[in-house]
Order: sequence, then C-alpha cells, then structure tokens
Amino acid sequence: MIKESHLSVADAALCERVPAGDYWFQRISAGNTLRIVDCEGNQAADTLFYSALDPAERYSAVDTIREQGNVYLSVGSRLMSTRGNVLLEISADTCGRHDTLGGACASESNTVRYALDKRCMHACRDSWMLAVAEHPEYGIDKRDITHNINFFMNVPVTEEGGLTFEDGISAPGKYVEMVAKTDVLVLISNCPQLNNPCNGYNPTPIEILIWQ
Repeated sequence: MIKESHLSVADAALCERVPAGDYWFQRISAGNTLRIVDCEGNQAADTLFYSALDPAERYSAVDTIREQGNVYLSVGSRLMSTRGNVLLEISADTCGRHDTLGGACASESNTVRYALDKRCMHACRDSWMLAVAEHPEYGIDKRDITHNINFFMNVPVTEEGGLTFEDGISAPGKYVEMVAKTDVLVLISNCPQLNNPCNGYNPTPIEILIWQ
C-alpha cells in the first residue's frame, strides 16, 4: 500500500546519510517517527529492532507475519516483538512492500549462494558485528542478532513456497516511515551485497530521518 507522509523534512530532528556498507545504530523514543529513504533506488536496508528497556525482547518475523496475515510489510503493518508487543507501526510507505523472510547476507551465505571466493566479501552480518562491538552501551552482542527486515528488498514467495531474490521494486527517493510504540534500538546495515540483483549490483546510500 502506498501512502505518503505528512511530515516535513525541515522539521526533522535528525537527518543522516548512511553510505553503502556502513551501519546505523541508535535509540528511538516512544512516539518518535523514523524514516528510511532509498536515496538512489533498489538499495536494501537490513534492519534489526530491539526493546530499549530489555534487548532480549526483539523484532519477531514469526509473530509479525502471524498477526497481520501477510509475509510482506507496508502501511499499517505492526512490527511485533518476541513477547507479543508492538515495537513500531509503519505509518507511511512510498515503496509499497518490504521483505521479512529473506534474512541478511553473511560470509557463510555468500559462500553457499555464490562461490567460495565470495566468502570474504563484506556482508550485513559483518556490519552488525562491528556495530555491537563499537557500541557496548546498548547491551547487545552477536547472540542477539536474529530476525531482520529487508526494507526495499524484493523477495517474492514462489508457488512452491520457496524464496527468490529479484530486481528491486523501489526507486530513487522512495521511503518507509514508522512510529515507535515503545523505546526501541534500531540497528541498520546498509547492505553492501554485490552478488544478487536486490540493489542492481550497485550498493548506494540510504538516509535516516527522525521526528520527535
């Protein structure tokens, strides 16, 4: 579902560009609005959400899919936690659909999906590992990295129940916006993947905006 935001960029409390292959890790207070912008189109923003009060409570793909009866995310989707609480709700979306099944790239998946010589190529899991190592104040470590959302990524489900990684359906300037329903930690890897068409084999920047 396509729905544009009523918020003005000029009123944002934060506006930050995240280069391809980099991460973004911050706490967002309940009631604040987060927007992720696909600056050049067909980028993938691999995102993890946690309760800021207890990071053991985090985004659950299983609970989110079950509660909304849909494997894709868009306007009105409530991002559920492992304890059945709503972490955030998508309030605006100009892309129309986001993946919650495809997972994140890692050195292991680079090897399995592509080739042995792709193993050491940078991957989203590496970005998350770097983020948690550089920000111990959030109390998250590698054991806490589980389900993620791939904003802007196109991962259709086949008739046989499998997944395919296809060309992106986003475009320059498309965005997704969500309201925090509780204090949350947001960890984003701006995907550096060069081996599948999710970002046109050309990773590009995203932009993060927050309204208080």
